[in-house]
Amino acid sequence: MLDKLVNIDRRIIFALVAAAVVISLLMSFSLPVPATPPVMGIYDKINDMPPGSHVLIAFDYDPAAKEELQPMAIALLHHCYSRDLTVIGLTLWPGGTGLAEQALTSIARQYNRKSGEDFVFLGYKPGVASLIINMGENLYTAFPADFYGNDTKTLPALQGVESLRDLDYVIDLAAGASIETWIAFGKEKYKFDMGAGCTAVIGPDLYPFLDSDQINGLMAGLKGAAEYEVLVKYPAQAVEGMRPQSVTHALIVVFVIFSNAVFFASGGWRTVRRGPGARR
Repeated sequence: MLDKLVNIDRRIIFALVAAAVVISLLMSFSLPVPATPPVMGIYDKINDMPPGSHVLIAFDYDPAAKEELQPMAIALLHHCYSRDLTVIGLTLWPGGTGLAEQALTSIARQYNRKSGEDFVFLGYKPGVASLIINMGENLYTAFPADFYGNDTKTLPALQGVESLRDLDYVIDLAAGASIETWIAFGKEKYKFDMGAGCTAVIGPDLYPFLDSDQINGLMAGLKGAAEYEVLVKYPAQAVEGMRPQSVTHALIVVFVIFSNAVFFASGGWRTVRRGPGARR
């Protein structure tokens, strides 16, 4: 019996994982999603801003990272629009243009916010580091026109904003290394407050910036997005996604415990202790 368990067909494990995902998607139950301090940092910053404050959101991702980062963007926009903040959107990724516009305009309609008056979408422009420096010196030379071709100098939403120095908060939602670029060429040079959101795989690399206060908050992966959805009382895609993710993680923990129990019960630890070439 133990030999069969030691040599279990991996397809059985794959089938159990698939079943766990499907069942958790079909069944309706809720799991607690407590907010962690890094996510609370962004939420508290936005919550403390007076109406009319300018928040720049950089949608630096493409459809490949949509499932993790688009829910963050939507939750952030709900928070900003509900607080009557002025949102300035842009993207340093050409593939992020459609996702950014969709998020900005669809949530704006729910709060009767108008483009050019309550929010601005500057669109995409190449350059990354050089573009950030250009925006830090003069926003209007970096973006003479918005995504729709309107003269940015005439937009009411940008009144009082000449450069990155005039922004109240900057949030970069990133699927790559753009957060570090925003910190190095923007935050450190022009001294604005900054938060970040990223895919789960990037998250561990950004905690040093959080510890050094170069960013005041961080949303990492679907979990970070779910936490923010709960904070703004708009549970949606991220909260729903946490159910199959949590169930699958719990199943993997069970697999790890079970496999170790079988390993020790079968005497496999003796081989490891002696080494593969040791005599019996």
